[in-house]
Amino acid sequence: MTDVQKHSVHTMVFRSLKRSHDMFLCDEGALPPIDEKAHKLRMDVKARDEYGRVMHLVNQNQRRVPAPKTDASGKNNNSQALVLAPSNNQVQARAPLKKPSQPKPQWHPQWKLCRVISGHNGWVRCVAFDPSNEWFCTGSNDRIIKIWDLASGKLKLSLTGHIAGVRGLAVSQHHPYLFSCGEDKQVKCWDLEQNKVIRHYHGHLSGVYTIGLHPTIDNVIVTGGRDSTARVWDMRSKSCIHTLTGHTNTVASVLVQATEPQIISGSHDSTIRLWDIVAGKTRVTLTYHKKSVRALALHPKLNMFASGAPDNIKQWMCPDGKFIQNLTGHNTIVNCLAVNHSNVLVSGGDNGSMQFWDWKSGYNFQKLTTPVQPGSIDSEAGIFQMAFDVSGSRLVTCEADKTIKIFKEDETATEEGP
Repeated sequence: MTDVQKHSVHTMVFRSLKRSHDMFLCDEGALPPIDEKAHKLRMDVKARDEYGRVMHLVNQNQRRVPAPKTDASGKNNNSQALVLAPSNNQVQARAPLKKPSQPKPQWHPQWKLCRVISGHNGWVRCVAFDPSNEWFCTGSNDRIIKIWDLASGKLKLSLTGHIAGVRGLAVSQHHPYLFSCGEDKQVKCWDLEQNKVIRHYHGHLSGVYTIGLHPTIDNVIVTGGRDSTARVWDMRSKSCIHTLTGHTNTVASVLVQATEPQIISGSHDSTIRLWDIVAGKTRVTLTYHKKSVRALALHPKLNMFASGAPDNIKQWMCPDGKFIQNLTGHNTIVNCLAVNHSNVLVSGGDNGSMQFWDWKSGYNFQKLTTPVQPGSIDSEAGIFQMAFDVSGSRLVTCEADKTIKIFKEDETATEEGP
């Protein structure tokens, strides 16, 4: 066989092996050969788009790096391990994120019981103060309204007229009038100069549980009741201006805003509604609570209010109902709330417990359990309503043991004390 024939045979065998290899053993994942020109173009575009703003810093730093210093022995004495960027660096280090800080609790003196007043023959359900801070009035399940001297605690007057328990009281700041509502579906206006009822407001279809007066508009009354409605009344004409419908259960508490034409209502349907008093329509519905909202309290200075339910106490911002914070720890049915000018918030429970909170920080600085009247059973240790006097230095509670209790700050307490 000649050399030419041998070369042709080897060439054919090699080509056959290559075709077999390419057909059965080819690597589909193998990268194609790199085109150096295209690769350099891609890298230039990437450097321009992603690193263009800081590329000049590399050149600046390279110029700033000093030549290594050598001593007489020829050793390198360069101690600079880090080259710092110039002060006009466009790239700044991100500041470390700070954890949200809670306001430091304000110090408040402890509160203590200073007087127990007896006189009612049923559960005491409501309380209201005279704007002059000389007397206060209470309403009870015994259907009687009693007026007490605030300084001495002595009874001044008893008013009869309701045929069922009295559930709400409010004293006018502009007139010598006292307003009351009760389980007999009635809303009454009492003239305290004549000590008699001068007006009735008819419209509620069931018991009326709460009443409020507008602080600046002297002829607006707001009531809420078991018929799931809140009603706005004209004091003089006795007509119902608005019937606020939307709640699906008892309206337990109402507040009237002084700075906004707004009404706030809390209901057993676990919602809070903010109403436009002019239009008579719901502005905001707050559904954060999961249980009955029995208590509301408006801060006397800040544009805020608090709500109380068995799940927790919540703070809100007016007029849009922005949620502020939760106050947790009063693990009972919260029947009432009160707040004074010193940022002391007090909650009263169905089991006779009271808790005192710092309004801004939400810190719980005191817990009390009110003592029941001698002869009462433990189950009668319940607080139905409470209110601060005009000065904010005295707290009056209405309780299930048929008594009224007055609490005051401990005047001997100091911030450094135990």
